[in-house]
Amino acid sequence: MIGQPSVPVGSPGEPGIRHHRRLFLGGEWAEPSSPDNLDVIEAHTQRVVGRVPVAGRADVDRAVASARAAFERSGWPQAPVSERIDAVRRIIVRFTERFEEMARTISSENGAPIKFSRLGQVGAPLDIMESMVDLAGRTPWEERRTGRHADYLVRREPVGVVGAIVAWNVPQVLIAVKLVPALLAGCTVVVKAAPEASLDAMLLAEIVEAAALPAGTVSVLTGGTDVGRALVEHPGVDKIAFTGSTSAGQDIAARCGAALKRVSLELGGKSAAVVLDDADLETTANGLRYASFVNNGQACAAQTRILAPRARYEEIVGMVAGVADGLTVGDPLDPDNRIGPLVSERQRDRVRRYIELGSEEGARLVAGGPAPPPGQPVGWFVQPTVFAEVDNRMRIAQEEIFGPVLCVIPYDDDADAVRVANDSSYGLAGSVWTSDTERGLDIARSVRTGTFGINGYAPDTLAPFGGYKKSGIGREWGAAGLDEYVELKAINGVGG
Repeated sequence: MIGQPSVPVGSPGEPGIRHHRRLFLGGEWAEPSSPDNLDVIEAHTQRVVGRVPVAGRADVDRAVASARAAFERSGWPQAPVSERIDAVRRIIVRFTERFEEMARTISSENGAPIKFSRLGQVGAPLDIMESMVDLAGRTPWEERRTGRHADYLVRREPVGVVGAIVAWNVPQVLIAVKLVPALLAGCTVVVKAAPEASLDAMLLAEIVEAAALPAGTVSVLTGGTDVGRALVEHPGVDKIAFTGSTSAGQDIAARCGAALKRVSLELGGKSAAVVLDDADLETTANGLRYASFVNNGQACAAQTRILAPRARYEEIVGMVAGVADGLTVGDPLDPDNRIGPLVSERQRDRVRRYIELGSEEGARLVAGGPAPPPGQPVGWFVQPTVFAEVDNRMRIAQEEIFGPVLCVIPYDDDADAVRVANDSSYGLAGSVWTSDTERGLDIARSVRTGTFGINGYAPDTLAPFGGYKKSGIGREWGAAGLDEYVELKAINGVGG
């Protein structure tokens, strides 16, 4: 029954803990095969706020078998696209009804400031869903084309059973860009949530249940890397769509390659914000406040390398340090705070170690530092931190830190700025800040990244999103994202 898989306010002796006891397998709540549970810890209080089951291999098998049966026998892939659009619209309605609950749940889990949760953690997935629905209605699912010798028919057919494995930083965005285009294409989907962001995934399962999709169409699994690996290796899964670390993506790509299984990967980034010598620094400061520190720096597309011309270097260093110093740090559920805690103790310690490493490498600390922020004795907080005099060869400039830590790197001229921006194993995002749009466009064309912004960074939900180099394989969002879930079939001999 809807809303029955959890004890909303805890069980006796566990006040305030949302304890989910069952898994959402093939559209119904089922007892897990494993007795193990996973605690979800609130990032700013370090309290256990939720408990979810850990899926066993038998649960993965059941979810995939249900998805396979739905794909092969339910008629879902053959249904008119209008029916699949209606199903996604029902998800949108139910998602909207639980907007604030979802936003607060994610802020509690991963420390995202509540203003960003409302805008980016919940508002953005809804925007993605609406965009994909509109796109699906305009997509030529079957079209006649003129060939060299005769006409032929091209059909877009669903790739099959999809395993969607997502990270914890913007969990509902990462689910939406996989689940929604897959459903619209006629696929069935097994979602594997991140351990740190399991409560919002269970909430999504309740939303999907309320939307009354056909049995087997969607499952939601919780647990750790073993669950994800079982899904990747399952012979009943036709495609894996993954967002997470580059190292995990490399392992998944190898496993999918061995099985000739379709795969798309959205991985890490170390994006450069190129500040040109004609940039208005007030505009730039306002833009970097979001582009560089969004979601506490826990964003693959965060602009964490600030490239500054030598002629204005100290001026720009001061501007960036001022942005960091002006960010209020504290309880993410307080709308006045711009920076919340990091997602876990492990992530906080990792980021602090990078801050220590920056000083060891010879960079000059101009804002923040490894010490806890003043007034925050509890919670996994890190001060917004800025380093100057950074050589692009330093580890803090080359490795993804995934926290509120920026490097300001000098360059000589526009060509040198492009060289430094491209001197990275990543190629996900970037930006340029200038009063001359055409000059900025020349920079944008030269930097090898999948997305780029001029005087801002805010990807459109219909534009392709993905990376070059170690930032991934494939694209999400928009028409390119929809194409990741279809196979193109050519039918010859149709006349002409």
